[in-house]
Amino acid sequence: MKTRRTFLGGLLMAGVATGFAGIQAPVQNPSVPPDKRPGTPDTALETPSLPSADKRLLEENEKDIKKKVEKLYDLATELKAEVEKTDSSKVLNMNLVRKAEEIEKLARDIKNRSKG
Repeated sequence: MKTRRTFLGGLLMAGVATGFAGIQAPVQNPSVPPDKRPGTPDTALETPSLPSADKRLLEENEKDIKKKVEKLYDLATELKAEVEKTDSSKVLNMNLVRKAEEIEKLARDIKNRSKG
């Protein structure tokens, strides 16, 4: 890496990409319809609905993920603004490093929550 700015920019992009990759990941196990056997009614093929407690937990998890993605976006925007106004080839701003670490931690948390 030629400069610290390039390094920090790459770190920022990796953090943002990690965060968004966890959110936009495609479904790994698409539902495959079970075999239809002769004499099996169609109602038996329907999946049972989730209990209300599980559904509530999933909704809360989704809201939490959305809040964290908004926070990640705000932090990434702040970091980008700081990188643009700081000459990191002469001085390494510790606020940049701390903010990048916070972004990385938040992106990991979003990724883990997205997995379930």
